[in-house]
Formats: sequence, structure tokens, C-alpha cells
Amino acid sequence: MQDTFSFSNIQQAADRLKGKVVRTPILESSMLDQTAGCRVLVKAESLQRTGAFKYRGALNKLLSLTPEVRQRGVVAFSSGNHGHAVAAAAAYVGCSAVIVLPKDAAAIKIENCRWWGAEIVLYDPDTEDREEVGRRVAGPRGMLVVPPFDDYDIIAGQGTAGLELAEQLAEEGIRPDAFVVPCSGGGLASGAVTAMKQAYPDLPCFFVEPAGLEKMAPSVREGTPRKRPPGPPTVMDGLSGPVAGTRTSRILRECAATGLSVSDDEVLDAMSTAFRYLKLVLEPAGAATLAAVLKRKADFEGKSVAVICSGGNVDPSVFIRALHAS
Repeated sequence: MQDTFSFSNIQQAADRLKGKVVRTPILESSMLDQTAGCRVLVKAESLQRTGAFKYRGALNKLLSLTPEVRQRGVVAFSSGNHGHAVAAAAAYVGCSAVIVLPKDAAAIKIENCRWWGAEIVLYDPDTEDREEVGRRVAGPRGMLVVPPFDDYDIIAGQGTAGLELAEQLAEEGIRPDAFVVPCSGGGLASGAVTAMKQAYPDLPCFFVEPAGLEKMAPSVREGTPRKRPPGPPTVMDGLSGPVAGTRTSRILRECAATGLSVSDDEVLDAMSTAFRYLKLVLEPAGAATLAAVLKRKADFEGKSVAVICSGGNVDPSVFIRALHAS
């Protein structure tokens, strides 16, 4: 089987997911536009089922499986939105799920997965590798490991957010001048950029990472997947995964996407800005794109910039910190 990905994968995913995921809105605010110095078109994936875009990829993956594979169940390793999405998608299709979480995972994340009926396996992140734990759980039971990003069904599912965005812009008669998407392993970024490039071949596309922890930008530049460099923890935990995807980095390179970076302070300010002007609750990773636009006013001045705000599963203490910091 050829190791290729194209827009047709996203179209197939869209057909599969039709009526099963939320067609999230594009939000605008004239006050936000004045602050940013450009027209900002926010695709609010924080309003997706499970509170983040991840549900798209997880459900597309599970719907693409044969009944025999689904019957054996699935395993996901995640400390965040991927595990929650797989648990919810498994409940939707009627298969069992095991979610591998670090033992210090927030109680709310464990509760969210359990609510959907998933089995929870905890591991010690200081002494155990989560992927190895996942394989150890899956092997004896014949379960399928659902990867978080470097899988074409996952990428295609996430890419439906970009396809929707392009369709919504066309419905409103809007032609964007730039597109900005958050990036960790690259599932959303590679899928959404592919969809937007199909609609607008010359559209400048940007992916956003935490400053000092960039792994996708060097991966795209050099053509080789890179690990996250050592550095201090970031409030953008959803963008601080350990490695860039092999497939996702190749897709972004082929699409000529460019990396941007933002700091924790910039993201906290963007969270407050989104709440103030859009009444939108975002997690730090979900606000990274808005932070990048606010940071680079000179680059986007007077333009129409489409951004995906990817999730809203924020710890209340972090959200309060963002509101107080502004």
C-alpha cells in the first residue's frame, strides 16, 4: 500500500463524519479585529464534541475499522484531548476502550474518560514509556492502538475542520489572505492545511508551536522528524508532545507551511482576549493561533486571517490566571 495522503482522504472522512460531529462556527468581533489590526476569522473547535478537534480524528479512525477489529476494542495513550476523544468515539461506535494515562493526570481527565465507559490504565511517566504500556495492554487482548496524530485516518478526520472552514468561508463570500493552525504532532495542522490548500492553492499557511520547544518547524525545514528540544514546562501542554510526526511533517513540508512560535504570556493574553471579545473559553493550546496573530500585527495588518482555535478543555486555575494576567 502506498504511503500517500491527499485531499480525497479528507473528503472520505467528511462523508463518514457527516451528521456525527459538530459543524463548528466561525466567530468574528469588530473589537477583536481592531485589536489585531486585521480581520480575524475564528473556527471554534473548542465547541466540538469533547471540547476539542480531536473527536474528528478519533471517530473517523474508529468508523474506518472493520467490525471484527472494533469488536476487539481500542487503546489510546494520552494525557489530554486524544484520550477523551477516543473514549467518546468508542462509546459512539459501541466498542471497548482502554485509555493509558500518567498517574499524575488531572482528576477531571480521568473522570472524563471513565464517563464514556473507558477502562483507565495508569503508568509512571518517570519510569515507563506510555507507548510501551499501550502496546503491553493491547497485545494480549488483540486491541488496536489508536495513535494520536501520525495516522492517515486521524489526519483526514482532523482535516475535516479545514474542509469545513473553507466551505464556510465560501458560503460567506470570504477569501482568506492567510491561515493559522496550532501544531504539536501535526495531525490537525497537516490535515487542515491540506484542505485549505485545496481550496486556496496560493494561501500562506502557518502552524504555531510553543516558543523554545519547536519540533515541527525544524522537521519541516530539514525534512526529518525532530524531537522536542529540552526546555522548561509550558502552559501549552497540548502542544508540547515529544516528537513531530513522520507523515505530518512531510505533508506540511509539501504544502510549504511555515512555523510560528508564541510564549506562555502571549497565549494567556490571547485566552483573555478570546473570552473578552468572543465569549469563547479556550485552553492554552487552543489560543495559540490567536496569540500568533496578535503577536505579528505587522505581518497580518489589513488582511483576512482564518485561524483554528482547537480546544477549550482548560484547567480552571489556568483560565483564572489568564484573566488576571490581562
